Amino acid sequence: MAISKFNYNSFNVTPVASKALAFDADADGFTTASGSSMILIKTLTASSSATLSFVNGSSDVVLDDTYPVYKFQLINIHPATDGATLQVGFRDGSTAYDATKTTTKFRTYHQEDDGESSGDRFTYQAGSDLAQGTGFQELSNSTGNAGDEVSSGELTLFNPSSTTFVKHFIARISSVHDGSAMQDHHIAGYCNVTAAIDAVQFKFGSGNIDAGVIKLYGIADS
Repeated sequence: MAISKFNYNSFNVTPVASKALAFDADADGFTTASGSSMILIKTLTASSSATLSFVNGSSDVVLDDTYPVYKFQLINIHPATDGATLQVGFRDGSTAYDATKTTTKFRTYHQEDDGESSGDRFTYQAGSDLAQGTGFQELSNSTGNAGDEVSSGELTLFNPSSTTFVKHFIARISSVHDGSAMQDHHIAGYCNVTAAIDAVQFKFGSGNIDAGVIKLYGIADS
């Protein structure tokens, strides 16, 4: 069977940002089409880093009304300090990550040796929530720093540029407890401020982020 070869110069397709190439019924058989609705904006890689910060307008970071939803994917976040608490903070136009928040958090927990009491397996963590607090929100607690102990998961931030509504966020984090246990953290809350959220910062409550990657995506309407 003969192989047909296309002449690149015959393609009548004009490149468009965030568009993909698709087939259609035109003479050349190609057109532009909507690409993925989830657009990678920025990747930050930790290397003994005190913080990882995504600041709108800095280092090609977009965190404004370009997208209605932003998603952070946290991949193998490894603490330098054993038993560290992974945290997130939101900035509302100042220089500090102190946006007022009300949050909720619960956790499931299961030891490798299956030896914990039933009461440890599912708990609301009252000490890990905030009620109109300005501090950093806990995402995972007591993450071990052994070579195979990390926290991974994702955080979704909704409409951070709104100056009318609160700014909701939801996170789910899987982590390895320093006591050799699996933890599944569920966090939700809102930044109760009228100003836009223009930066998001991740850090451990003590010690540096030894290693790990955080990716920021924008999710388009269509």
